[in-house]
Amino acid sequence: MNLVGLFVHSKFRIGVVLLLTAIPAIVAASPAIQDVRIASQTDSTRVVFELNETAKQKIFTLNNPLRVVIDLANTNLNTPLPDGMGLVKSLRSASHDGVLRVVLDINGSADLQSSWLEANSDYGPRLVLDLQRTGTMREGVPAVLPPIAAVNSSANSSNNSSSSLNASVDPQPIKTLPANVGNSRELVIAIDAGHGGEDPGAIGRHGLREKNVTLAIARLLKDRIDAEPGMHAMLTRDGDYFVPLRDRIDRARQFKADMFISIHADSVKDRSVTGSSVYTLSGKGATNEAARWLADRENAADLVGGVSLDNKNNLLASVLLDLTQGASMSASLDAAARVLQHLDSVGDVHHSDVQQAGFVVLKSPDIPSMLVETAFISNSDEEARLSAPKHQAQLADAILAGVREYFYVNTPPGTRLAQIKATRQARNN
Repeated sequence: MNLVGLFVHSKFRIGVVLLLTAIPAIVAASPAIQDVRIASQTDSTRVVFELNETAKQKIFTLNNPLRVVIDLANTNLNTPLPDGMGLVKSLRSASHDGVLRVVLDINGSADLQSSWLEANSDYGPRLVLDLQRTGTMREGVPAVLPPIAAVNSSANSSNNSSSSLNASVDPQPIKTLPANVGNSRELVIAIDAGHGGEDPGAIGRHGLREKNVTLAIARLLKDRIDAEPGMHAMLTRDGDYFVPLRDRIDRARQFKADMFISIHADSVKDRSVTGSSVYTLSGKGATNEAARWLADRENAADLVGGVSLDNKNNLLASVLLDLTQGASMSASLDAAARVLQHLDSVGDVHHSDVQQAGFVVLKSPDIPSMLVETAFISNSDEEARLSAPKHQAQLADAILAGVREYFYVNTPPGTRLAQIKATRQARNN
């Protein structure tokens, strides 16, 4: 072999060595499913795919048989798939041309939502699929929904995607509200415990998780509201599971809620910051939501203020929405101010006035809504107080006091509370 041939041969050998050396690094850097978890309740099932890093995905549904298909680009499956549970009959997988396909065989008609959750100290990034049996979330939605186009979303997107599964099954009964007393009805308060399940929320210096604190306070607040004559409370979640933000609004609408209260525990880098805050929807947030409703009204099954927008012209629909939103925002500010005043008697308040922001859970146009930051879990002293049942009860008492005060001043006609007020006034006279 001459020198030129030796040089070429050597370059080839070096290239092969370098390529073989690089292969393990490339494989190690590929996204991989490290764990698959499944949990189920009566009408819902959640499947969580935990990865070492996010992957570009395509999620769509197929019929005959009914199934959900998840395609993950350049992704490996490093864990066995669990057995089916609830609405998921079974799980199976296959790889082809660098794409990992996971198929969920589904039992019956269901609504599907998918979302990515960011990595935290306990979990890697997670692709979460939530299946809700059709007909249990809101009135007016048929038990059998038409097929939809495939859902494509970027792995780095923070937006949830949703679709529906089409199957011919009997509709499930919608949860009923408490029975009316005579011709009156009870006021319904929707209580939203922030975060949950795969989303722990903020975590205190000593390990206290926001999702646990918010659920504990929400349950205490529900007990207190249920004990109030003329009032009844409903929880958007009553366990340690994840509920997408707009589903929380949908559940409040399903409950026909008169008020929506979202419970949270704040966190900032500065651990010296303390105090409670109460938020309502900002003007900008309301404007954005109004545009969304007006754009989607022809396909919306929901009602705004009890009036459907789908058959109204643009001007009338806009006027109706403005009136509804304006009244709701005014009521929200009034109720939130009363709650903040009572929280001030429990401990420090971070802001002396009600704050306004564009939080998604505050965007129901026709339900007065507030978000209560009970304290800063990032502050060690407040973390300790938040973990104490006595302080949790005091926070629940303060929120109840503000809500009760608001409704005794602004009592909706036709409610049991209006009857109670009238009876008390007659006795006093």
